[in-house]
Amino acid sequence: MTERSLRPRDRKAQLAAVAAELFRARGFPGVAIKDIADAAGVTGPALYRHFADKQAILAYVVLSGFEDMEAATAEALSDSVPASDQLPSLLSRLATQAVERREIAALWRWEGRHLPKEDQREIARRSTLALAAWSKALQASRPELPAEDAELLCWAALSVFGSVSVHHTSVARRRFAQLLVDLALDVLNTTLPAPSSSPPSSALSLGTPSRREQVLAEATALFAQRGYHAVSMEDIGAAAGIAGPSIYRHFPSKAALMVAIGHRAADRLALAAEQALHAPDERTALRRLAASYVHTILHTPELLVSFSADRVTMPDRDKVDLLRVQRDYVAQWVTLLSAVRPELPAREAKITVHAALTIANDLARTRRVASRPNFGAELTTLIYTTLGVTVT
Repeated sequence: MTERSLRPRDRKAQLAAVAAELFRARGFPGVAIKDIADAAGVTGPALYRHFADKQAILAYVVLSGFEDMEAATAEALSDSVPASDQLPSLLSRLATQAVERREIAALWRWEGRHLPKEDQREIARRSTLALAAWSKALQASRPELPAEDAELLCWAALSVFGSVSVHHTSVARRRFAQLLVDLALDVLNTTLPAPSSSPPSSALSLGTPSRREQVLAEATALFAQRGYHAVSMEDIGAAAGIAGPSIYRHFPSKAALMVAIGHRAADRLALAAEQALHAPDERTALRRLAASYVHTILHTPELLVSFSADRVTMPDRDKVDLLRVQRDYVAQWVTLLSAVRPELPAREAKITVHAALTIANDLARTRRVASRPNFGAELTTLIYTTLGVTVT
């Protein structure tokens, strides 16, 4: 049969779906147009009839996901839906989309930086509008809530749905969606802590850092500001005050720097976890572990940068090692949560833990909310709420 006789009516959407799976599996830089064409069973020219280039495919996939989110928002928050049903309807629709199209959140989270700048700005604008609509609906349900607090809670709820992109754990679709709805509802109903008057802790100075430490610190800052791929070794050397190729005496490559950053972050988490786990019971240990994570993520730039470590070029051995460390850390949370809430099946406990960690990771990188004066305490409370270990 010819290609024409096999062609479905929506070939463009089918090609985009094939590309999305490849982008998620290999990362955007690791996929070529030929790879997509081969996986879809078409020729390169046939693919170019629908998309100008690889960026256009990524934009199509991500923007289609945002269009679905906007449609869900408009339908759930329309005047035809009773006010009391609007938020539950919205969350149900968003949860279903998250479960059925996990690749959308994954691509935006990990590959969004590869979109053209105008598409990135458009997505940011539309996300802000959607969050504003959600915040308004939340305030209608909780009129005592200030607008800024409603926005924070809506960002956290969005992270619950986005958490499906950072793991592969799954349960039956209907149950998965309901679990996400329940977690998001708990987040939206959170009572945020009152501002604390305690002074911020001061950092301990250990003297002038070595040249290697300076390079590591500057690389961490530049990767956080610009992204890994936009920073050169020369940029890092200049920031650290090292001229020319002398930078390579300390690290042979950018990949080696990212490996060092990843291990530094893992070491900090391990130390904080060890201290937190010295507790009289599992509930206290889990609460201390959550609090230690918030403190670490807000005071350790290496941790935020290391989240992209599995998406950059580094030796496979280091990728595997860092992934193992990350999984072991998450397993500590899951073990404690399962002990505290034995009624929760193991897979649901893991999904819950990932939701809590994603809230922390996302909000810590969202300047709009991370600048709040009581942010650390608020973030800790949101994690407690998501895990179901708030003080009763």
